[in-house]
Amino acid sequence: MLRTFFISGHRNPDVDSLASAFALAELRRILHPENEYIPICPGIMSERAAYLFRRFGVKPPVRRNDLWLRMQDILVADAPAVRAGTTLFDAVETLRENSVQQLPVVDAAGKVVGMLDALVLLSRLLNLGGEGEDENFVGRRVRSSVKLIAHVLDAEILAGTNPEKLRDFDVYVAAMRAASFSDHIPAGTSRELIVIVGDRPEILWKAIDLGVRVIIVTGAREIPGGVLAAARLRRISVLKTAQDSASVARRLKLAMPVEHLRISPAGTLMLAPSDRLRDFRRRILRSSSELFPVVNMDGTLAGAVFKKTLSEPPPFSLILVDHNEPEQSLPGAEEIPVVEVVDHHRIGMVRTASPIRFTGDVVGSTCTLVARMFRSAGIVPAADTAGILLGGVITDTLLLKSPTTVPEDCETCAWLEKLCGVPARELMEELLKIDSPLAAKSAEDVIGGDCKTYAENDFKFSLAQVEETNLQLLRLRREELENAMRARVRADGLNFFGLFVTDAVRETSDLLAVGDEEILRTLHYDRGEDGIFSLPGVLSRKKQLLPHMLAVLSELSS
Repeated sequence: MLRTFFISGHRNPDVDSLASAFALAELRRILHPENEYIPICPGIMSERAAYLFRRFGVKPPVRRNDLWLRMQDILVADAPAVRAGTTLFDAVETLRENSVQQLPVVDAAGKVVGMLDALVLLSRLLNLGGEGEDENFVGRRVRSSVKLIAHVLDAEILAGTNPEKLRDFDVYVAAMRAASFSDHIPAGTSRELIVIVGDRPEILWKAIDLGVRVIIVTGAREIPGGVLAAARLRRISVLKTAQDSASVARRLKLAMPVEHLRISPAGTLMLAPSDRLRDFRRRILRSSSELFPVVNMDGTLAGAVFKKTLSEPPPFSLILVDHNEPEQSLPGAEEIPVVEVVDHHRIGMVRTASPIRFTGDVVGSTCTLVARMFRSAGIVPAADTAGILLGGVITDTLLLKSPTTVPEDCETCAWLEKLCGVPARELMEELLKIDSPLAAKSAEDVIGGDCKTYAENDFKFSLAQVEETNLQLLRLRREELENAMRARVRADGLNFFGLFVTDAVRETSDLLAVGDEEILRTLHYDRGEDGIFSLPGVLSRKKQLLPHMLAVLSELSS
């Protein structure tokens, strides 16, 4: 059975996050070809990351803005439906075969025109609603055609014209003497008449004399040739069936086309493929229906959602890379079970319902861990995959200069260089030429590009990081960036927001921060007159800046 796994890094993904998701998907496909592994880009991909994927000629992860389960994810595409024009007799059989009480009714173009409901049908059969003769199955009225009637009765059409034309028939059973038959038929009726008769030649001739529309001969009785000749002359339809008269009378009511059963969509919960399950879960569970049609924008039936599906496991599983904290995952991730984590950050994930695979270590890049997994499995990554992994390692370790770098990062970098045929320094120089955030991006994009949000004790804060070779750009845009950061503090209910700007070449960083002034005063960094903190030798948000921030918050909360 095919299983689908999303592989996702953190929001506002950096190169390491996207590269590790891509490479892990490649490894998992090799090891488990029976499953589907989809690396995703949780948000906007940076130009630097996009260049890396173009550089090695591979398709980048698919962009997603959320992971909410939608109707298109859980619908049954080949769900049963009833075509307009189908008799109620056949429609009831379809209900029975599929063990459901409701079915969508579609026209010739596949558009949903209503719902067939077994309870509505039963009400009509028993006249529980007290409707008039035209609204229930108790009276004589039948709306159908000769062709549909013949189908329901397993009858042979021996005479007649226009068998496909729908008509409103009045049904009479000739169960009396011939002398009484004429009195039984209303005089001057404008209705089309159907007469059900057995082995009664005199009744047959009376019916022909009256000019009824249809004669149904039951019990497979022989019909005199003269009767058929006269019927053809009078354009009267004659049907012969093996059914007895009682069965014919019962079945005739079910010869009606299903669309004439009051199947208006009013009151029916119609879903769209893009509707989120979370928005309709309560209504679905509270409804008496078991099946809900999913309708495309043009009105055609896309499939159906069954209520029982809501109690089944989600159709997807989630693998997290380069993070494990809920705050850093896409919205909707809480609906999908996490089955694996590959990460080199602190552990901050929520409790899982079942055991999961967790690959974590103190290394400079998640791509280092993925490369280790290739080696452990005895699999050599393809040259393009090795190039993507190399890009992740060198950007997250700042070409092995970050204090987060460990010997395994260096060994992995050398191994990947040989596999992809590109020197790490050359690739880093190419990447650094791409995408100068402070020179080309809006303030909102700068602070939102690689931003992570953390919750510690009663504090909530965000740290964004960009890499620049000209820190003077931060001072030129300080006011604009501060305004954008203050807006984010208000919108997200943060205690503070920090923009960490790193110059990997000169091995130094600056920090622009707004928010709770008490927190900012407690930071153990030098603050210039322009309000920007200087952090010489601090290159890592994860290993240097974040631990310092957590220590400061711990002091303030004690």
